[in-house]
Amino acid sequence: MILTNFFSRLKHQLTNDREFMLFLIAGLFIGLAGGIYNSIFPNYLHDTFGISEFQRGVLEIPREGAGLVVMFVVGLMSFLGDIKLSRVSLIFNALGSLGIAILAPSYGSMIVWLFVFSLGQHLLIPLTPKIIMDLSTTEHYGMRIARNSAYAQVATIVGCGIAMLWMLAFPQGYVTMYIFAAVFFVIAVAAMFFMRPDKPDHKRPQFMFRKKYMLFYALCFANGARKQIFLTFAPWVLVYIFGVKTPIIALLGIVTGVVMVGTRTIVGRAIDTLGERKVLMAEAMLLVLICLGYGLSGKLFSVGVTLVIVAVCYVIDSSMSVVEMARYTYMRKIAVVESDVTPTLSAGTSIDHIASMFIPTLGGALWALTGSYEPVFLAAAAIAVINIILTSRIKIEGLRQAISDS
Repeated sequence: MILTNFFSRLKHQLTNDREFMLFLIAGLFIGLAGGIYNSIFPNYLHDTFGISEFQRGVLEIPREGAGLVVMFVVGLMSFLGDIKLSRVSLIFNALGSLGIAILAPSYGSMIVWLFVFSLGQHLLIPLTPKIIMDLSTTEHYGMRIARNSAYAQVATIVGCGIAMLWMLAFPQGYVTMYIFAAVFFVIAVAAMFFMRPDKPDHKRPQFMFRKKYMLFYALCFANGARKQIFLTFAPWVLVYIFGVKTPIIALLGIVTGVVMVGTRTIVGRAIDTLGERKVLMAEAMLLVLICLGYGLSGKLFSVGVTLVIVAVCYVIDSSMSVVEMARYTYMRKIAVVESDVTPTLSAGTSIDHIASMFIPTLGGALWALTGSYEPVFLAAAAIAVINIILTSRIKIEGLRQAISDS
């Protein structure tokens, strides 16, 4: 049923919405590459370099440092326009993945190529929703972003499946998988070359910080802090503590992908009907429960039951990334002028990654100091509570009125 609906909608896009369709096709290959990359990366680090939990946390400084410089890169390259800049980001993805595969004989050289890959990945974060919203009407922002994300998620499921089957046959076959990911990124670039480039807005500010957007920036910071604890340590708990192998990580990615295909549509509709505040509040409350599941299950249950709970929390937490689109549509709706959107989303990405760079290092230190991963996730629960407080302050209509009066 999922695949039938997927291909039916794809056919409609092919005949009625050329630009969105081409961007969607690029998203499919990005999803394939991302499914492979995310499935193998934790075990690649563990099997290839044997790093500790503290080193895993420190590794986020160069990886997420790429996200910190996104604001400046977008500003410096704003003359390209969003479409051309997206092509550049995908080229970085391809080069980074290929570099990790064949040009990273040492841990230090791997970090260099990881930074290149991460720069491309993080450049695309603010550009993707902006391009989709440019190809949409205001009342359908949520559904259009959700539709694009759902298609990409189907591709991610396939990518996870490819990684699972390959790693079952070749347990150390990381190089081939990274090369496959690079090829898929190149195909995505090719699809985007058929899109008509948007006209760069030469009046668009290169760097964007407005007082009226402070709540958006705060939401980005809190989200980056809690999210990065999950992205860094949730798979590491499965690999390092419970000894979960790459095919199982890939299988969890497939389960996550199936869940996300459905939830993206639901969340997209919820954004359009209920509004960003209610959607983000629900996410923040659920994340508190998930973090408590990570942090307390080991003290309450046996090892086997704890593994199941952690795996379920992993799937649900991974699925919650879909709610990110509510922050994007919130920003678009409160924008003073259209030209604010891309630089402000880019600034939000950089602010997100200020937290993302340093929180994992602190988390790794906390894990090493206490000898347990549970305190790391209890700290994440506290951050999720802060996110609830911030989200409760969202008032789009009131803010839009204040903007129009200023």
